[in-house]
Amino acid sequence: MVVQPEAHALRPVPHAPQLTAATCDSLREILIVDEHGERRQIHIPTERPLTVFLDGRELVTLMTLGASPELLVLGYLRNQRLLSDVTAIESIDVAWATATAAVTTRAGAGALAAPRMVTTGCGLGTGFADWMSRVDRSAIDAITLPAAAAARIARGTLLAVLDTMRNYDAIHRAAGSVHSCALFHGADLWVSVEDVSRHNGVDTIAGWMALHGVPGGDKILFTTGRLTGEMVMKCAHNGIPILVSRNGVTAMGHTLAAKLGMALFCRAANRRFLCCIGAERFDSEPVAG
Repeated sequence: MVVQPEAHALRPVPHAPQLTAATCDSLREILIVDEHGERRQIHIPTERPLTVFLDGRELVTLMTLGASPELLVLGYLRNQRLLSDVTAIESIDVAWATATAAVTTRAGAGALAAPRMVTTGCGLGTGFADWMSRVDRSAIDAITLPAAAAARIARGTLLAVLDTMRNYDAIHRAAGSVHSCALFHGADLWVSVEDVSRHNGVDTIAGWMALHGVPGGDKILFTTGRLTGEMVMKCAHNGIPILVSRNGVTAMGHTLAAKLGMALFCRAANRRFLCCIGAERFDSEPVAG
């Protein structure tokens, strides 16, 4: 995970949870035989399981590179609406020796009756079975995003975001097989993360935002992954109105973004992109060059 100086200077919110700083290797070397029959070493991502325990109860196992596992867990809990706010958590203790993340809350998590379901997330993104019913009911009603006049993106800003992200994919360039997510304030990069799934990326960024009390209304979320319904809802839940993807958008992602008044930019690479929804947030002024 890369945190830029402006963002690194931010302090955690009062009564923020205590987090470990677990580290691990993101890459490892393997021996391969190429198309010419020659043996050589290449790098591959070191995907590993991380089992989350909430107040001693096993909750879910996330597959991750482990760049910032504490923030990943924090963002996952927030985006699944399992805990109301970051101050409800006393600590998150990650131990790679046992591949576990122990989450301790201040008042006890209570019963979690919702069964798990497998979503469209890369690496078996995990949600809970009432996710769709919540999308159709209170989830959308509870989300308030800034008006189009207050949260916009200019063409020049979008092109600057794409240009910046070409320099923040070190693991992908070395080994492939990962996704990137990044949080921008205008054209300024604040936080970027690479992981085995786009869901891990947005959860990790959501965890960082929650820990530091960072609002999303004036932010832009970039991802190399597709914008599904889950991805759109996760960003909306964190107040982010503008999403940019190097990939595409699904019908559900498009429909939810329209209901929420968000802007989605897809197939965004080099100097090309498509504004799939939310053109009222887009200033398409010409850019020299």
